[in-house]
Amino acid sequence: MLRFGAVAPFRNRSFRFQWPADLFTSCAFEMETLILAWYVLVETNSVLMLTIYGALLYGGTLIAPMIGVASDRIGPGNLLALMRASYALVAVTLMTLAFNGALSPVAVLILGAISGLVRPSDMGLRGALIAHYMPPDQLTGALGIGRTTSDTARIAGALAGAGMVAAFGIGAAYVAVTAFYLASAALTWRAGGGTTVRAPVSVAPEIIIQPSPWRDLREGIVHIWNTPRLLALVWFAFLVNFAVFPLTNGLLPYVAREIYRIDQTGLGYLIASVSAGALIGSIAMTRSGIRFGLTRIMLVGSVIWHLLVLVFAQMQSVTGGVIALLLCGIAQSITMVSHTVLLLRASTARFRGRVMGVRMMAIYSLPLGLLIAGTLIPLIGFHATASLYAVVGILGTGVIAMKWAASLWRSGPTEDGA
Repeated sequence: MLRFGAVAPFRNRSFRFQWPADLFTSCAFEMETLILAWYVLVETNSVLMLTIYGALLYGGTLIAPMIGVASDRIGPGNLLALMRASYALVAVTLMTLAFNGALSPVAVLILGAISGLVRPSDMGLRGALIAHYMPPDQLTGALGIGRTTSDTARIAGALAGAGMVAAFGIGAAYVAVTAFYLASAALTWRAGGGTTVRAPVSVAPEIIIQPSPWRDLREGIVHIWNTPRLLALVWFAFLVNFAVFPLTNGLLPYVAREIYRIDQTGLGYLIASVSAGALIGSIAMTRSGIRFGLTRIMLVGSVIWHLLVLVFAQMQSVTGGVIALLLCGIAQSITMVSHTVLLLRASTARFRGRVMGVRMMAIYSLPLGLLIAGTLIPLIGFHATASLYAVVGILGTGVIAMKWAASLWRSGPTEDGA
């Protein structure tokens, strides 16, 4: 049976270890993001402080290209395992502060900034690691299944995080978060530890010359700049992270508390509704992502996604918001799985880590979007701000589709998945 359908990637030993590792990591991400975002909002009563916390979690996007260089040098599995061990160390610190009654918004912001140095690169390295060992004909299905880890975990993590804090407190909830990170680090090492992508260049038996990491980075950036298809895909990542992810991610605690007047448990349901839709979209991509042109799916999906965000911005009731977020999640997953597959297929093995690093740097637009939204919301309100972002996203998608039409719409079995 493993030869057929969406379960075929599980025939690969590394994937069988990576899938639960990614699941544990994503679950821990969602638990602590919900716990700490709500904590900061309640303690400071400021949407600006909430957006500052959210922005700090993505500070590492600026050094993501260097993380991509490190991935090409030591292997994505080795690097990812080390990163996840660092998440566990930060979680232990937060757990200790919570148990000793020393937790404060300042401590949360500082530790969030530390974790945010490497956390934004986690998703990109997951894709790079899968592409490292997975046959090309199984890549779309494997990435679709891989995406289900973050979607499933976001549902479970949001509900579990809210429930555990309400029942046992932040300290006890962080015991679970720490355990998830430790398990994910161990499983990631089993999935890809000990492998490398590129060996050093040897010019003599006694001498090994390792190229400068800055040269590696420059080569990666030049490669993207001179490859229109890659450049378009990186700009697309910048756009959606600026225009839509702040609304369905970092600002949901504000929406729950100030728009819908619900508590932390209600926030868990809002987050879970986005994730449930994303899970549906990921499953759909494992079944049909290879049959249709992925460029068409990505661009049309983006327009639909932003239109649904525009609808969500007008909702005044929790029920309407949950339905809109569910549909947003479906469009989000279909769009982003298509984008990731296109990006990885357009990248050669030599540059894959650096390409994903630059792509992760594009996520820096998310904290920019959060900070701008945190400034606009007190001035013009959430509904107007969210509507403005959705319109910007639709117009930006159109600009990308037209400017890079020749390279984006180039069809072929290895480029577009058609």
